[in-house]
Amino acid sequence: MSGAITHDDGLVRCPWPKTDPLYVAYHDIEWGVPEWDDRALFEKLILDGFQAGLSWITILRKRDNFRAAFDDFNPEKIARYTPKKVERLMNDAGIVRNRAKIEGTINSAKAYLKIMDNGPGFSAMLWDHLGGRPHDHKIGARSKTPTENEISRAMSKQLLGHGFKFVGPTIVYAFMQAVGMVNDHLVTCHCHAKCNKLAKRK
Repeated sequence: MSGAITHDDGLVRCPWPKTDPLYVAYHDIEWGVPEWDDRALFEKLILDGFQAGLSWITILRKRDNFRAAFDDFNPEKIARYTPKKVERLMNDAGIVRNRAKIEGTINSAKAYLKIMDNGPGFSAMLWDHLGGRPHDHKIGARSKTPTENEISRAMSKQLLGHGFKFVGPTIVYAFMQAVGMVNDHLVTCHCHAKCNKLAKRK
């Protein structure tokens, strides 16, 4: 299934959400919408790191649990997590219980705070890779969608250099798609034009 599909509501969508109501809502409301908020970008990057080796719908179904467990992804609080807190998270069945990813989140929060204190800000640093504007790849078929590119490789290298964990080029590219740094909705999807309008409005 590489082309857009028409749903029962008459709207044409990318094929990947299929007919799962939660996934369709995420596709329509969030995926590809440009995000410039520092903390929101941090949250999404961390969740994409937890997705590694899993499907995004698995993380999406647990997202509210993640937010509760990780103090709404407040980097200041996460950076102060103790080993006892890590053990509590490891016993929390509502999230992905992966010690490396949990400890990596703490390291990433510390790196985020340093970037916020010593640089232009997390959002500005990331968006600078794209000249501050989303890139529309004008994709006609899902098979033409890249899994990484030169920008995601450069962004990954920068994030790793700052101390972030689980931010390889593929994870970073998925993050870029989700937060609207690239518009990878199929050109026939009803969200493609909408995301481009939001980008121009910014």
